[in-house]
Formats: sequence, C-alpha cells, structure tokens
Amino acid sequence: MDICEKISYIKGLAEGLALDDKSKEGKVLLAIIDLLGDITDEICEIEDGCDELLDQIDAVDEDLAALEEIIYEDDDCDCDCDCDCDCDCDCDCDDEVYEIECPVCNNIIYLDADMLEEVGMVCPNCGTDLEFDFDCDDDDCCCGCGEEEEEE
Repeated sequence: MDICEKISYIKGLAEGLALDDKSKEGKVLLAIIDLLGDITDEICEIEDGCDELLDQIDAVDEDLAALEEIIYEDDDCDCDCDCDCDCDCDCDCDDEVYEIECPVCNNIIYLDADMLEEVGMVCPNCGTDLEFDFDCDDDDCCCGCGEEEEEE
C-alpha cells in the first residue's frame, strides 16, 4: 500500500470505531487523523509534481541528445581524416596551430602546418598581403627547417 491508501485505511478504521467527537480523546484522535490526511494529500501532490518534472527532464534529455548528435556528428572520426578529433587513429589530427600577427592591423591569424607551407596570404581583417619567412632557430622544432642542416 502506498501512503494514500494507508491513510484511507486508517480513516476507515476510525469510522468503524465510532469515535466520540465530544470526548477529549476522540477529538484528539480525529484531529490527528485529519492532519495525517492533509499531510498525505500534500505528499501525493508533491509526488505527482516530481513525476511530472521527471517526465519533463527526460524529454529535455532526449532533445539534448538529439542536438548533440546533430552538432557533434562531424566530430566523429571515421579516419578519412581532415579533422580535429580526439580519436585513437593514426592521423595527424593534433597538428600544432601557429599564431601570426598582422603588422598593419595587429589581428592575430591562426595557421596550421598545411597553411604554413604557403609563402604568403592576405590578412582576412585588413587585406594586407603577408609573406612568411621561416628561418627557425629552434633546435626542437618539428617544422623541418633544421633537418637539412643536421644531416650534413
């Protein structure tokens, strides 16, 4: 039995006892039973509200899952790889990103290794022609600039 059924059972027992509402004991018992009935009604309303909220949360969760599927479907790496993914594939998805500052507008431009192979580009902010000079002094650099010197 749930709490609503239990209070109904207790009310039925009290009616069967034919409690005298004129006596002190009868008044107290009837008041306690009425109070239990009110408490039970409140609890049942709260349970119904919780059930409704759980249904709404489930609906929102399903909607969110659908949105995540739409938004993140391109991030799933099937390893034809031109992606920035966190998968365990053998692709070079974790290429380093370089920052170049335009000398005219001071706009920061982010380039990956493929873009660095180009000799120049146009600043997307101000349209200034930019040329790159890759004389790298870093011995730990992985750009390939020091490989020819080391082989000699």
